[in-house]
Amino acid sequence: MSGEKIYEGIFAVNKPQGVSSADVIRKLQHHFNPSELFKPWLDTERARRQRESNFQRRRRRTQRLDVKIGHGGTLDPLATGVLVVGVGKGTKHLNDFLGCTKTYETVVLFGAETDTYDKLGKVVRRGPYEHITREAVEKALEQFRGKIMQRPPIFSALKVQGKKLYEYAREGKEPPIEIKARPVEVTNMEILEWYEPGTHEYKWPQEEMADEEKTAAEKLLDKDAAIPVASSAEAEEAEHQKEPQILPTKRKSSPGEDAVNDVDTAAAADTAQPVKRQKVSTQEDSAQVEDQAIASSQVQDGPQTSPKSSGDTVPSPSPPAVKITMTVSSGFYVRSLAHDLGKAVGSCGLMSSLIRSRQADYELGPGKVLEYEDLEAGEEIWGEKVRHFLEDWEKKRVAGLESKQ
Repeated sequence: MSGEKIYEGIFAVNKPQGVSSADVIRKLQHHFNPSELFKPWLDTERARRQRESNFQRRRRRTQRLDVKIGHGGTLDPLATGVLVVGVGKGTKHLNDFLGCTKTYETVVLFGAETDTYDKLGKVVRRGPYEHITREAVEKALEQFRGKIMQRPPIFSALKVQGKKLYEYAREGKEPPIEIKARPVEVTNMEILEWYEPGTHEYKWPQEEMADEEKTAAEKLLDKDAAIPVASSAEAEEAEHQKEPQILPTKRKSSPGEDAVNDVDTAAAADTAQPVKRQKVSTQEDSAQVEDQAIASSQVQDGPQTSPKSSGDTVPSPSPPAVKITMTVSSGFYVRSLAHDLGKAVGSCGLMSSLIRSRQADYELGPGKVLEYEDLEAGEEIWGEKVRHFLEDWEKKRVAGLESKQ
């Protein structure tokens, strides 16, 4: 071996909208594999594989050699912001990000709700919004702070009897067992900006759910309406029963492409409480958010109609919207917050945008994350930044180990 330094560890990428978390990993690998920065890592791994027995080699799904990369918490394609990434031995530390707190910024648009609780879904129904004021929203937010019980959205990848919740929702069916609310904690939640009607560009989706689907969808939405506030005893009991899981997965390769050996950890360990010993699977994976985004409708600009218009198409001012920042525990669904906040103010609500501004110690800011567009600028741009991030992680890791001695 040449004795060159091997770079591996943890850093964060600023994920853009419209790109899945798995896409980010594939993009990184596309640029890291031929790079000078990760050549020593690849050389070392290649030599290690050559020392393996024939039996170990046969167990491999592929002999293709890729830089080992994974991420520490899925972000939906709609969302932007901090995506924690592990390289090499850094992937072994991705589990540490399962239970960490995260900070989000979201825009909640009032007056309509969708099957997915966000702007990518189909409109199920609309509600009056003329009465909604900033003061009313401020008051409603009080019930969402602290330790609360939150019910996962019907359009999520929480598995019940081997089938994802959003698959039941698409078929207009109720899950065979009740999906219980679960404990989450909101340590901070504040309004950043209030948008009066007609002063913003946020729009409802134009695609409406078909009449035959709407009845079943409304029933499911009504069942999930409102977040019950947990008593301290309820929250402690539910937290004791909750067992977060990180399930490493291998992504499926594209046609003609070998599989990549990555660690794909869930943003939140989805946990349902089964009835009568029914077993519930608990994996939220990046494949489902890609599937959801493709199946969901795209947002289109166009004239909005008043909920009171009874089917006419007379344009009306856009409904009010609010931008909120929140720091939450693992397992918190921002989409559910948007949906439930709409109910709390006597209307409907949906998530129109989402930014993860912080995850654990990683936060957005100049020099703190790798910008996604830097990858296309070439290794002379991204190489030095990634090297610096990985060196910084290694220093903190060593310092942490020494402090425990």
